[in-house]
Amino acid sequence: MSEFDSGSNSVFSVQLHIVWVTKHRKKLLMGETSLKLRETIREICDSEAVQIIDGHIAKDYVHILVSVPPKISMNKFILLLKGKTTYNLLTAFDELRQEYRGRHLWAKGCFCCSSGQVTDETIQRFVEGQGEEEPPAPSPQSSPW
Repeated sequence: MSEFDSGSNSVFSVQLHIVWVTKHRKKLLMGETSLKLRETIREICDSEAVQIIDGHIAKDYVHILVSVPPKISMNKFILLLKGKTTYNLLTAFDELRQEYRGRHLWAKGCFCCSSGQVTDETIQRFVEGQGEEEPPAPSPQSSPW
């Protein structure tokens, strides 16, 4: 992966670290369930042009690091992940559908933080350094355009 991704009108590096857990921390993400979940997450990311950098599926939680285009909001992406994975897992596995009749496979909420190549100190130095070199004032005869 390059340091930055690009779209038609932008260059960006938006990396999100996302963790969400099963309802009541039940340990059900094993075997075929884990494989189906991994496949579904990959399909969602491909459809939304999200690049998976790293990830791990434990028995009771999912942990992924993704690079997200700026057109996708964090909230929309997380709702999409939780919603489609719930639907696909409950459709594929009868035992899950019977146990989770309310269609709530995941616990409410999640953990999400941004991650990137630039530290807070680098940004602060950049902002503080703005305006140190003033551009020369245009002469009265010349147009700024």
